[in-house]
Amino acid sequence: MTRFLVGRVLLLAVGLLVASVIVFATLRVLPGDVAQVVAGPEATAAQVAALRQQLGLDQPVLLQYTDWIGGLFRGDLGRSLVTRGPVAPEIAGKLAVTLPLAGMSLAAALLLGVPLGVLAAVLRRRVGGAVIAFVAQAVAAVPIVWAGMLLVAVFAVTLHWLPTQGFPLDGWSDPERAFRALLLPALTIGAVEGAVILRFARSATLSVLDADHLRTAAAVGLTRTQALLRHGLPSVALTVLAVLGVQIAGLLVGAVVVEQVFSLPGVGRMLVADVGRRDVTKVQSELLVLTGLVLLVGFVVDLVHHALDPRQRKVAS
Repeated sequence: MTRFLVGRVLLLAVGLLVASVIVFATLRVLPGDVAQVVAGPEATAAQVAALRQQLGLDQPVLLQYTDWIGGLFRGDLGRSLVTRGPVAPEIAGKLAVTLPLAGMSLAAALLLGVPLGVLAAVLRRRVGGAVIAFVAQAVAAVPIVWAGMLLVAVFAVTLHWLPTQGFPLDGWSDPERAFRALLLPALTIGAVEGAVILRFARSATLSVLDADHLRTAAAVGLTRTQALLRHGLPSVALTVLAVLGVQIAGLLVGAVVVEQVFSLPGVGRMLVADVGRRDVTKVQSELLVLTGLVLLVGFVVDLVHHALDPRQRKVAS
């Protein structure tokens, strides 16, 4: 276990390093002059040159990268090129919206995907199973923007149950209002991602239903349902857990889109705005934070999967 943990930690560190290089290099090759954008269209060439020097954009690219990475180790994500304010507190404030949204979306995806996936497998030879599988296939192909508009039309416009726009200005000081503001966006992401999880859960359940140990459990007196619940669902859970590491990336990408649709003040909405303003320092820090969250979740999923799956421990040993 120790060797496995050390290996995963090193892999996480290398992944973060590679991600930082890719993010930094990609933003530096984009067209346009950041100093010119910050200075404005009326600025003279001398003013632009002075601003470029003030922002450190005249330094060698390698030095800019090392300064940025050095600041990350100190918890300093740099300063905005537009507002000149520190980036770290602003990202932390936006994560207070994005992280709960991702967590609620994940909960919705699991609550929708796993039970319906198991049910679709159990009813595979009936009309109900075919309908569930077909609907899941269709929902998984729906763009998140369309799914959000559809849910708004049903739950907000028609039924008047949930708010559609914005987030409380006082944040989570009123947990009920904040939760209600995130509920419809979370259902939007959860429905699309849950349809994907449903397909994996259905496939895993079908494999378990045909397994020898399940037939043996049924032969010694258990009903088919009891055998599935006691001996089949743990295998299905491991399959779903393995998929979650990949699905988390989809959840965060979905959060970026959904925050635009529902006007949520999260990291995704801030990222889109900063890209338009060419605020390179903020954009690269925001992208690295989002990438780091994806890698960290994958790291945690790997550890949990390794701890729960005896086959993984056997291979590692």
